[in-house]
Amino acid sequence: MAINLKKGQRISLKKEAPGLTKVMCGLGWDVAESKGLFGMFKGGDFDLDASVLCLTNNDKLKSKSDIIYFGNLKHSSGAITHLGDNLTGAGEGDDEQILVDLTNIPDDILKLVFVVNIYKARQRQQSFGQVKNAFVRLVNLSNNKEIARYSLFGEEYDGKTAMILAEVYRDEEEWKMEAIGKGVIVNGLQEMSNEYY
Repeated sequence: MAINLKKGQRISLKKEAPGLTKVMCGLGWDVAESKGLFGMFKGGDFDLDASVLCLTNNDKLKSKSDIIYFGNLKHSSGAITHLGDNLTGAGEGDDEQILVDLTNIPDDILKLVFVVNIYKARQRQQSFGQVKNAFVRLVNLSNNKEIARYSLFGEEYDGKTAMILAEVYRDEEEWKMEAIGKGVIVNGLQEMSNEYY
């Protein structure tokens, strides 16, 4: 049975899924219903973009090619693949998925940071306070069993335009996962990734 993580909680992937090699990170969200006169938030559809930042020691990015997102769907190592952009978040289940082969991640990459930002959030006057049922989950691809899930609750994220959802990181010889749930105010992925150079 999957673990429902709380903010700041860490788990060992080796302990929860012995022999784990390939995982799918699924991210999903819904747009909260507006209480406004016309029933829609200003700006219409929400386009949330999931990305992975591949960090070396000291939590730094080596280059832009270590950012996996809708504009760079595959890491040069072949270990991380983004399955594409969902422009609206419509439908049930995962809205965006990222595949990770833990055995092929280069040795100098110590941490994978899973982030989500709202595309053109400032122009559309949108924030994570208007998003509900946001979650990140990790699935073992060998048996399609969910290992862990972290669900966010929108109230505390008013005004935040991006979210650091979770980290998967090396600890000695094993991989662990931590639920982060930190909202930030940035104008897109570029501005967010600047913090890691």
